Amino acid sequence: MLAQRPYGNSGILVSALGLGAGQIGDARLDEAAVGSLLNAAVDAGITLIDTARGYGLSEERIGRHLAARRNEIVLSTKLGYGIDGFSDWTGPCITAGVEAALQRLRTDRIDIVHLHSCPAETLARGEVIDALDAAKRAGNLRAIAYSGENADLDYAVDCGRFDGFMASLNLCDQRVIEQVLPRIAGKGFIAKRPSANHPWRFAERPLGDYCEEYWLRWRAMDASNFGHPWGEIALRFAASVPGVSSAIVGTANPANLAQNLDWFGLGPLPAYQLGNLRAAFLQHDRGWFGQL
Repeated sequence: MLAQRPYGNSGILVSALGLGAGQIGDARLDEAAVGSLLNAAVDAGITLIDTARGYGLSEERIGRHLAARRNEIVLSTKLGYGIDGFSDWTGPCITAGVEAALQRLRTDRIDIVHLHSCPAETLARGEVIDALDAAKRAGNLRAIAYSGENADLDYAVDCGRFDGFMASLNLCDQRVIEQVLPRIAGKGFIAKRPSANHPWRFAERPLGDYCEEYWLRWRAMDASNFGHPWGEIALRFAASVPGVSSAIVGTANPANLAQNLDWFGLGPLPAYQLGNLRAAFLQHDRGWFGQL
């Protein structure tokens, strides 16, 4: 069974490997297949399910297929936008967004709610954080968090009002390891994009692909995979970094889910491998900021 780790000092425990539920929001996917995948993930010990307002049908599908297993899972979602009748990134939009997520997820509380890439200047006004605080006091959510990168993430960390954070952390995106994690003792941290979008699947530069920037970094680093599949090394790397509560991997493919579980089950990387991969990034980092 997967290890359960504390999400900071919130009292919430999350599986060290989580399921990113963005891909299951695709309306073209078969509904029964989505339900089967979600239940297979929970059966395997994945308790953290991460979704967002912007992930298509994801929230309502999680509610439809996992409502009966609510006490077995930790629900994480992201919001701040896309509510009819409300301006994005306002207090009323946050309040309405929490209510909408509760309904779609078919639950009376959400464990972790993230502000989804909210700009620092908006955070500084305080309104959106105040709205999340009010929802927490009302018992509608258990932890308030921020998902984002770079200067916006720095502000969120420094303002001291969040219980946890989510940001990109992988072989090709390591700056949070030295610039963020040491500053958030007692807070939860979810590593997103731990597989770096799998740049090794491309023999040549994938121009225009979502993975292009990571491909360039991966090639520049010229690191060793120690004779193992890159997907395995990447996943185990992210999960091995001290301070990471959970690494979330998105998939709608049962075979990929099973493969991720097998790789993760091999445990943390040996210290020398982790150090080698850290050194490769630090040596070649040329303004490699966090990827949104």
